Amino acid sequence: MDLFTHSWTALRSAVAALPDEDFAQPSGCAGWLVRDLVCHLVIDAQDVLITLATPTEAEPTRDAVTYWDVVETPTGDDPLDALVVRLAAAYEEPRLLKFHLDDVGSAAGRAARLAAPGLRVRTQEQVLTAGDYLDAYVLEWTLHHLDLVAHLAHRPGVPRPPAGPLARSRELVEKITGVTFPPSFSDTDALLVGTGRRPPAETERTRLGGQAARLPVSLG
Repeated sequence: MDLFTHSWTALRSAVAALPDEDFAQPSGCAGWLVRDLVCHLVIDAQDVLITLATPTEAEPTRDAVTYWDVVETPTGDDPLDALVVRLAAAYEEPRLLKFHLDDVGSAAGRAARLAAPGLRVRTQEQVLTAGDYLDAYVLEWTLHHLDLVAHLAHRPGVPRPPAGPLARSRELVEKITGVTFPPSFSDTDALLVGTGRRPPAETERTRLGGQAARLPVSLG
Protein backbone atom coordinates (compact mmCIF):
# COMPACT_ATOMS: atom_id res chain seq x y z
CA MET A 1 0.00 0.00 0.00
CA ASP A 2 2.87 2.37 0.82
CA LEU A 3 4.53 1.64 -2.53
CA PHE A 4 1.31 2.60 -4.32
CA THR A 5 1.31 5.96 -2.56
CA HIS A 6 5.04 6.46 -3.19
CA SER A 7 4.85 5.63 -6.90
CA TRP A 8 1.65 7.62 -7.52
CA THR A 9 2.90 10.69 -5.68
CA ALA A 10 6.19 10.59 -7.61
CA LEU A 11 4.42 10.28 -10.96
CA ARG A 12 2.02 13.14 -10.26
CA SER A 13 4.93 15.29 -9.06
CA ALA A 14 6.79 14.57 -12.28
CA VAL A 15 3.79 15.69 -14.35
CA ALA A 16 3.42 18.84 -12.27
CA ALA A 17 7.08 19.69 -12.88
CA LEU A 18 6.79 19.59 -16.68
CA PRO A 19 6.83 22.87 -18.58
CA ASP A 20 3.98 23.32 -21.04
CA GLU A 21 6.13 22.68 -24.12
CA ASP A 22 6.95 19.14 -22.94
CA PHE A 23 3.31 18.08 -23.27
CA ALA A 24 3.80 18.07 -27.06
CA GLN A 25 6.86 15.77 -26.83
CA PRO A 26 6.63 12.03 -27.57
CA SER A 27 6.08 9.68 -24.65
CA GLY A 28 7.31 6.13 -24.26
CA CYS A 29 3.84 4.83 -25.26
CA ALA A 30 3.62 4.11 -28.98
CA GLY A 31 1.57 6.76 -30.77
CA TRP A 32 1.06 8.97 -27.71
CA LEU A 33 2.44 12.36 -26.84
CA VAL A 34 3.09 13.28 -23.23
CA ARG A 35 -0.29 15.03 -23.08
CA ASP A 36 -2.00 11.80 -24.22
CA LEU A 37 -0.20 9.82 -21.53
CA VAL A 38 -1.25 12.34 -18.86
CA CYS A 39 -4.85 12.11 -20.06
CA HIS A 40 -4.58 8.32 -19.73
CA LEU A 41 -3.40 8.81 -16.14
CA VAL A 42 -6.54 10.81 -15.40
CA ILE A 43 -8.61 7.87 -16.66
CA ASP A 44 -6.49 5.45 -14.61
CA ALA A 45 -7.10 7.54 -11.49
CA GLN A 46 -10.84 7.39 -12.17
CA ASP A 47 -10.57 3.61 -12.50
CA VAL A 48 -8.86 3.40 -9.11
CA LEU A 49 -11.67 5.42 -7.52
CA ILE A 50 -14.37 3.31 -9.21
CA THR A 51 -12.72 0.02 -8.26
CA LEU A 52 -12.16 0.94 -4.61
CA ALA A 53 -15.82 2.00 -4.45
CA THR A 54 -16.97 -1.35 -5.88
CA PRO A 55 -16.68 -3.86 -3.01
CA THR A 56 -17.80 -7.46 -3.36
CA GLU A 57 -18.17 -10.56 -1.21
CA ALA A 58 -16.96 -12.82 -4.03
CA GLU A 59 -13.73 -14.77 -3.74
CA PRO A 60 -10.65 -13.23 -5.42
CA THR A 61 -9.96 -14.47 -8.94
CA ARG A 62 -6.70 -12.56 -9.51
CA ASP A 63 -3.75 -11.19 -7.54
CA ALA A 64 -1.12 -8.53 -8.28
CA VAL A 65 0.63 -10.84 -10.76
CA THR A 66 -2.32 -12.52 -12.49
CA TYR A 67 -4.12 -9.17 -12.75
CA TRP A 68 -2.04 -8.56 -15.86
CA ASP A 69 -2.88 -10.07 -19.23
CA VAL A 70 -0.22 -10.38 -21.89
CA VAL A 71 -1.59 -8.53 -24.93
CA GLU A 72 -0.44 -7.48 -28.37
CA THR A 73 1.94 -4.54 -28.40
CA PRO A 74 -0.18 -1.35 -28.63
CA THR A 75 0.28 0.67 -31.80
CA GLY A 76 -1.82 3.72 -30.99
CA ASP A 77 -4.43 2.62 -33.56
CA ASP A 78 -6.80 0.99 -31.07
CA PRO A 79 -10.15 2.87 -30.81
CA LEU A 80 -9.67 3.43 -27.06
CA ASP A 81 -6.15 4.72 -27.65
CA ALA A 82 -7.53 7.08 -30.28
CA LEU A 83 -10.20 8.27 -27.83
CA VAL A 84 -7.49 9.19 -25.32
CA VAL A 85 -5.74 11.25 -27.99
CA ARG A 86 -8.94 13.15 -28.78
CA LEU A 87 -9.68 13.75 -25.11
CA ALA A 88 -6.16 15.02 -24.50
CA ALA A 89 -6.43 17.45 -27.41
CA ALA A 90 -9.73 18.76 -26.03
CA TYR A 91 -7.96 20.09 -22.93
CA GLU A 92 -6.12 22.58 -25.20
CA GLU A 93 -3.94 23.91 -22.35
CA PRO A 94 -1.54 21.73 -20.32
CA ARG A 95 -2.53 23.52 -17.11
CA LEU A 96 -6.05 22.09 -17.46
CA LEU A 97 -4.67 18.56 -17.73
CA LYS A 98 -2.41 19.19 -14.75
CA PHE A 99 -5.36 20.48 -12.73
CA HIS A 100 -7.56 17.51 -13.59
CA LEU A 101 -4.82 14.99 -12.80
CA ASP A 102 -4.08 16.69 -9.49
CA ASP A 103 -7.79 16.83 -8.61
CA VAL A 104 -8.76 13.25 -9.49
CA GLY A 105 -5.31 11.87 -8.67
CA SER A 106 -5.35 13.29 -5.16
CA ALA A 107 -8.74 11.71 -4.56
CA ALA A 108 -7.48 8.35 -5.83
CA GLY A 109 -4.49 8.61 -3.53
CA ARG A 110 -6.69 9.34 -0.52
CA ALA A 111 -9.02 6.45 -1.37
CA ALA A 112 -6.03 4.11 -1.58
CA ARG A 113 -4.73 5.18 1.83
CA LEU A 114 -8.16 4.61 3.38
CA ALA A 115 -8.75 1.19 1.78
CA ALA A 116 -8.40 -1.92 3.93
CA PRO A 117 -5.89 -4.27 2.27
CA GLY A 118 -8.22 -7.25 2.64
CA LEU A 119 -11.23 -5.50 1.08
CA ARG A 120 -12.39 -7.40 -1.99
CA VAL A 121 -13.08 -5.24 -5.01
CA ARG A 122 -14.32 -5.89 -8.52
CA THR A 123 -12.77 -4.55 -11.72
CA GLN A 124 -12.91 -5.70 -15.34
CA GLU A 125 -15.06 -8.67 -14.31
CA GLN A 126 -12.35 -9.86 -11.91
CA VAL A 127 -12.11 -9.81 -8.11
CA LEU A 128 -8.98 -8.85 -6.15
CA THR A 129 -8.19 -7.71 -2.67
CA ALA A 130 -7.59 -3.97 -2.50
CA GLY A 131 -4.01 -4.74 -1.45
CA ASP A 132 -3.33 -6.80 -4.57
CA TYR A 133 -5.10 -4.30 -6.81
CA LEU A 134 -3.02 -1.40 -5.52
CA ASP A 135 0.13 -3.52 -5.69
CA ALA A 136 -0.58 -4.16 -9.38
CA TYR A 137 -0.87 -0.43 -9.90
CA VAL A 138 2.66 0.09 -8.58
CA LEU A 139 3.76 -1.47 -11.86
CA GLU A 140 1.28 0.64 -13.85
CA TRP A 141 2.50 3.89 -12.30
CA THR A 142 6.17 2.97 -12.56
CA LEU A 143 6.01 1.97 -16.22
CA HIS A 144 4.11 5.14 -17.08
CA HIS A 145 6.59 7.22 -15.12
CA LEU A 146 9.30 5.75 -17.34
CA ASP A 147 7.10 6.51 -20.36
CA LEU A 148 6.67 10.09 -19.20
CA VAL A 149 10.41 10.81 -19.04
CA ALA A 150 11.46 8.59 -21.97
CA HIS A 151 12.17 11.52 -24.31
CA LEU A 152 12.80 14.20 -21.70
CA ALA A 153 16.48 13.63 -20.98
CA HIS A 154 16.95 17.35 -21.57
CA ARG A 155 14.87 17.95 -18.43
CA PRO A 156 17.19 16.67 -15.67
CA GLY A 157 14.98 18.29 -13.04
CA VAL A 158 12.00 16.05 -13.85
CA PRO A 159 11.76 13.40 -11.10
CA ARG A 160 12.46 9.80 -12.12
CA PRO A 161 10.66 6.78 -10.61
CA PRO A 162 11.77 6.11 -7.02
CA ALA A 163 13.85 3.05 -6.12
CA GLY A 164 11.25 1.15 -4.08
CA PRO A 165 8.53 1.06 -6.76
CA LEU A 166 11.17 0.27 -9.42
CA ALA A 167 12.35 -2.76 -7.45
CA ARG A 168 8.81 -4.00 -6.79
CA SER A 169 7.87 -3.51 -10.44
CA ARG A 170 10.87 -5.57 -11.50
CA GLU A 171 9.72 -8.36 -9.17
CA LEU A 172 6.24 -8.27 -10.71
CA VAL A 173 7.55 -8.33 -14.29
CA GLU A 174 9.82 -11.26 -13.45
CA LYS A 175 6.86 -13.19 -12.02
CA ILE A 176 4.60 -12.28 -14.96
CA THR A 177 7.16 -13.25 -17.61
CA GLY A 178 8.91 -16.10 -15.78
CA VAL A 179 12.21 -14.39 -16.59
CA THR A 180 14.84 -13.71 -13.95
CA PHE A 181 16.87 -10.74 -15.11
CA PRO A 182 20.61 -10.97 -14.34
CA PRO A 183 21.95 -8.66 -11.61
CA SER A 184 23.74 -6.67 -14.33
CA PHE A 185 20.32 -5.33 -15.39
CA SER A 186 19.23 -2.27 -13.45
CA ASP A 187 15.58 -2.26 -12.38
CA THR A 188 14.87 0.34 -15.07
CA ASP A 189 16.59 -1.72 -17.78
CA ALA A 190 14.69 -4.85 -16.72
CA LEU A 191 11.37 -3.00 -17.03
CA LEU A 192 12.19 -1.35 -20.35
CA VAL A 193 13.49 -4.55 -21.95
CA GLY A 194 10.89 -6.81 -20.35
CA THR A 195 7.95 -4.77 -21.62
CA GLY A 196 9.42 -3.98 -25.02
CA ARG A 197 10.00 -0.32 -24.39
CA ARG A 198 13.46 -0.81 -25.81
CA PRO A 199 15.21 -3.80 -27.41
CA PRO A 200 17.98 -5.52 -25.46
CA ALA A 201 21.55 -4.72 -26.39
CA GLU A 202 23.53 -7.65 -27.74
CA THR A 203 25.37 -8.05 -24.43
CA GLU A 204 22.04 -8.02 -22.57
CA ARG A 205 20.60 -10.65 -24.90
CA THR A 206 23.65 -12.83 -24.28
CA ARG A 207 23.25 -12.52 -20.51
CA LEU A 208 19.57 -13.40 -20.75
CA GLY A 209 20.39 -16.56 -22.70
CA GLY A 210 17.38 -18.71 -23.52
CA GLN A 211 15.13 -16.47 -21.44
CA ALA A 212 15.34 -13.81 -24.16
CA ALA A 213 12.84 -15.79 -26.23
CA ARG A 214 10.12 -15.01 -23.65
CA LEU A 215 10.56 -11.28 -24.11
CA PRO A 216 9.20 -8.75 -24.59
CA VAL A 217 5.65 -8.81 -23.25
CA SER A 218 3.00 -6.11 -23.47
CA LEU A 219 0.75 -5.87 -20.42
CA GLY A 220 -2.90 -4.94 -20.40
